[in-house]
Amino acid sequence: MREDQKNLFMAMGLSLLVIIGWNFFYGSPEAQKQQQRQAQQATQQAPSAPGVPASSPLPAAPAQPGAPAAPAVAPTAPGAPTPPALPVAQQTREQAMEGVARAAIDTPSILGSINLRGGRIDDVRLKNYRQTIQSGSPIINLLNPSGAPEPYFVESGFVAQPGSNVVAPRPDSVWTADRQTLTTSTPVTLTFDNGQGLIFRRVFSVDEHFMFTIRNSVENKTDQAVTLFPYALTSRVGKPKTDGFFVLHEGFVGVVGDSRVQEYTYDKVEKEPKQTHLMKGTGGWVGITDKYWATAVIPEQTATFEARFTAMGPANARTFQSDLLEEGRVAAPGATMEATHRIFAGAKETLIIDAYDTNLNIKNFDLMIDWGWFYFITKPMFWLIHYMYLLVGNFGGAILLVTVIVKLVFFPLANRSYHSMAKMKAVQPEMKVLQERYADDKQTLQKELMELYKREKINPIAGCLPILIQIPVFFALYKVIFITIEMRHAPFFGWVRDLAAPDPTNLFNLFGLLPFDPTLVPIFGAFLWVGVWPLLMGVSMFVQMKMNPEPTDPIQKAMFAWMPVIFTLMLGAFPAGLVIYWTWNNILSVAQQYYIMKKLGVKIELWDNLAGLFRRKSPASP
Repeated sequence: MREDQKNLFMAMGLSLLVIIGWNFFYGSPEAQKQQQRQAQQATQQAPSAPGVPASSPLPAAPAQPGAPAAPAVAPTAPGAPTPPALPVAQQTREQAMEGVARAAIDTPSILGSINLRGGRIDDVRLKNYRQTIQSGSPIINLLNPSGAPEPYFVESGFVAQPGSNVVAPRPDSVWTADRQTLTTSTPVTLTFDNGQGLIFRRVFSVDEHFMFTIRNSVENKTDQAVTLFPYALTSRVGKPKTDGFFVLHEGFVGVVGDSRVQEYTYDKVEKEPKQTHLMKGTGGWVGITDKYWATAVIPEQTATFEARFTAMGPANARTFQSDLLEEGRVAAPGATMEATHRIFAGAKETLIIDAYDTNLNIKNFDLMIDWGWFYFITKPMFWLIHYMYLLVGNFGGAILLVTVIVKLVFFPLANRSYHSMAKMKAVQPEMKVLQERYADDKQTLQKELMELYKREKINPIAGCLPILIQIPVFFALYKVIFITIEMRHAPFFGWVRDLAAPDPTNLFNLFGLLPFDPTLVPIFGAFLWVGVWPLLMGVSMFVQMKMNPEPTDPIQKAMFAWMPVIFTLMLGAFPAGLVIYWTWNNILSVAQQYYIMKKLGVKIELWDNLAGLFRRKSPASP
């Protein structure tokens, strides 16, 4: 066996081992863990140490006596005891909300309520998004109160300097509301009297989408100046289920000052509990993001603040928190001091996120959506698909149109490539003569081949350029389909009702005729989901490869023969929208290549190659 054949076999074997190993050691265990997390209820939030807000960042003592220097944040006051671990919450979301005074939230996009115990937003349901594509599926619960499964809330207010005798509102402080319902036209004001001459107020307002504005104020009726520190946070108890794909970030995210977007996974922060991942700057935002939903706290963009991402508490009640703390502000005797924060809690709709970035001048708020390193390709790709969607009213149809546009953009390059490939085919007889003549002299063979290319004006690598250039485009489209909420539950035609999910049909159970789930097969189950569109993609790829002469090397011939099968199995679990794009792109490529080869008078090998598959070898054949 030749050395190149050995290397080819070794590469194929290693690739197969990597695929099987990934599925065995990561894919299947991760799927099982996700199923377990779905079956379990999240833990209840632990109580705070006496006098210390459990979820509020606290300023450290100033560096010099009497100087309210920019403080650092800490999860609890120095020396505070660690809260005890609590058992898994056994009550439902509805039970956790019973008997708790609340002010309702009702907007075109949100149903929910403000908890008057603590003055926090811990109940947000998204009216326009459902958990599945099934009719009557429940709407999405984004924020949940303490004691319910998956506690998750946002909060804004003031904290006092540690060691001072100022009593600031605590998570268990009870506020009074001036009205029962928060709407886009009716703000709600909460009031808390600390009994020491300080009147705290929180004025909540909300737009028609997902942005809350909270104006905190403190009226100082004492004869002493009071220094307080504005803060805002988003906090969730228990590690949420994540997709775990490398192309998608889920976890902590934010932009602080002039820094680039900061992204930390839950695991990274949890493994470094002593690090608070402190950042300091003027303007920006910090939050927690899921694939399609997010929460973020946003200070006034002229304010200087410290932000942190942290994981705290015992393992069975781990709290993941993203918070910010601004510099101290003084409430003079008889005066009122204010601080305003915005809080985002909702779906990551691109148009809405971009509008917040532009209209509210929030630094790089559009990076709340994980456009990735190919931002300059990924986001324009989304906008192109979006505009096509406005024309045809179907995201699947938009993807087909975008594929045509991409082919037209790359047509000149592909045209030159196919011309070069056609010339390569025309000189194949001469190349074969040279290969036979200089079979034992590789150096001379390469020299003669280069002379032949130069004489016939052939670029031997021209055929690779269109593929190489389109790889970033393909990846950008994959990213758009995978991460954008606009593709979630977006139907195509026929059986494809969700472009962001795999084709729901499956060859291995005869497209639903057999009561069998192939994905449950150990090790190989992840590759046994092959729907109609992946099959069509495999056929289109097979036809595309048959457009060219078959390799004379038997190893390469076998590899090319199996490649459509391998890609069909690999893409079975990919989003249907991406498979539709790839299939349609292959069909257009075949048509384009057929046209160019016909125009140049070059023999089209497709029919001979297809006929050869069914031509039986006669007994007299050698």
